[in-house]
Amino acid sequence: MTSRFKSNRWQSGWPLAVALWACGFTAVAQNAPKPSTPPPGNISLRHEVRHAVEKGCAWLETMQNTNGSWSSADHPALTALVLISLIGPSPGTSLSPAIDKGYAYMLTCVQPDGGIYIKELQSYNTSVVLSALALRNRPQDRTAIQNARRFLIGLQVGDAQLGATNSPFSGGIGYGGAEKLPDLSNTVLALEALYNSRPLARDSGGRNAPDLNWKAALRFVQNCQNLPGSNSQPWASDDPQNKGGFIYAPERSMAGQTNLPSGRVAYRSYGTMTYAGLLSYIYADLKPDDPRVTSALDWLRGNYSVDENPALGQQGLYYYFELMAKALTFAGVDTLETKDGHKANWREDLALKILNLQHADGSWVNDNGRWWEKDPILDSAYTVTTLEIIESKL
Repeated sequence: MTSRFKSNRWQSGWPLAVALWACGFTAVAQNAPKPSTPPPGNISLRHEVRHAVEKGCAWLETMQNTNGSWSSADHPALTALVLISLIGPSPGTSLSPAIDKGYAYMLTCVQPDGGIYIKELQSYNTSVVLSALALRNRPQDRTAIQNARRFLIGLQVGDAQLGATNSPFSGGIGYGGAEKLPDLSNTVLALEALYNSRPLARDSGGRNAPDLNWKAALRFVQNCQNLPGSNSQPWASDDPQNKGGFIYAPERSMAGQTNLPSGRVAYRSYGTMTYAGLLSYIYADLKPDDPRVTSALDWLRGNYSVDENPALGQQGLYYYFELMAKALTFAGVDTLETKDGHKANWREDLALKILNLQHADGSWVNDNGRWWEKDPILDSAYTVTTLEIIESKL
């Protein structure tokens, strides 16, 4: 596989956030400014990363099930994550039979309601599969893409569904099915899929199809941020440990709670959701100098790490790596100044960390099994995509 990742930029200053996981969505990029030639950078490390990607992709191809799926056939999202990593930054004309077989399997999971799932986690599965379909952008998939968009848009909840007025959950998206209460993780996946498939959403007459209520989604996202002023909920904390960071959902943090010197209890901000929040702001077209954006970046600078998922240790580590690479790339951040004043080249730090974690067979796996991360197929798909995102800027 040859890397074709290009870091284009919008006139507003945000990098062009295209092709969701793999960052190369051709349909959106057509009208973008031409990218400049990247600096020489660390050529040796770039070659090491390319070797790791190729080895990881080779291992993933050997792990495909006979029906075309990877890992659990009950969750087509897992197959979609692998396909995105195998395709790389930009879909080419010459793709392996494994990729064709994987796409054929995913299309067998299309449901009459437009969702792409088997029986549960409807939003999660549909979002990730939609991202994979949009990345490849085949004419024969256009109907499935449009129907999947409508399905995801229909999962956005409002006050009426929540049975409340001005609910902090209004505007978000949950797992779907019986688990409708929104959370930031499912919301950012849906926002990515809808954002990057938007150019493919026109109907046969060229008219724009229905879209998400982005203003409502933005309100939900900011209701997950520890930032009084933007988040009017009484629990939002401006203490130095948590200010600007994000949690999983209003009044719910996977990192738990902490007692403040003032006697108040704060919901702890943590790494994965803070990068998810930053990405959500990018997809919602917030400006780089918006206080919600700058506060999120301040928290990430103060909690910079490639050794752990801040506030969660090894839990969700490989998902954290991918969100980190994606969010910082899209936000145009090349260095992060840490608490001690060190200007960290996060791409080099992350690449070296990941290279040291690769197994001899080409795979990666987390010893901590939370969020399915004892599955080497899931972890390897996350990691190959992470390396592909950062490779050309090393």
